[in-house]
Amino acid sequence: MRRLPVYLLIDTSGSMKGEPIESVKVGIEAMIAGLRMDPFALESVNISIITYDREVNVVMPLTPLDELQMPQIQTPDSGPTHTGKALEVLCQQVDKEVRMSTPEQKGDWMPLLFIMTDGRPSDIQLYNQMIPEVKKRKFAAIIGCAAGMNAKVEPLKLLTEQIYSLDTMDSTAFKQFFQWVSDVIDIGNKSVGATDELTLPPPPAEVNVVI
Repeated sequence: MRRLPVYLLIDTSGSMKGEPIESVKVGIEAMIAGLRMDPFALESVNISIITYDREVNVVMPLTPLDELQMPQIQTPDSGPTHTGKALEVLCQQVDKEVRMSTPEQKGDWMPLLFIMTDGRPSDIQLYNQMIPEVKKRKFAAIIGCAAGMNAKVEPLKLLTEQIYSLDTMDSTAFKQFFQWVSDVIDIGNKSVGATDELTLPPPPAEVNVVI
């Protein structure tokens, strides 16, 4: 069975500490529970979670839905946001985990990337260097989420045109966002192989489209 790799990059720096990160965890758990109800997703979707603040942690390597256990996600009190380093680690993981097609076997479907931030990259030079590297990995979709009023969308616009924002960082907003992510994954899962362009479903009211 060909896999649909899904990578979640979660900013755990600064203002994500406390209720916001707990709300993110609740949202991810709801997303996973929803995907598990789809037999086709259960067979094909694999999820990885990478967190980044002053350090980058692969808290969950690419894992099949039916084997997935929600990992612990830690947040520091303060410190820089190493988004560039997170993209570097992401590229390393994709190169290691995603199976490429060969004459002998079909590889995985093109992966999906969701990147959530509540601020801006502290390592902007490395961030800019990694953007073309990420694009070389041929993600079916790269979706940026700017969470909260301090999140800067300009750096995300260098990475993707598909950017969404959350005005609030409460459990309702994050749950709605990850429910929408589940819908995106579901559409990606059903359209893999049919088209290179992934048409995203309209987001819920809590999730704003960034023009």
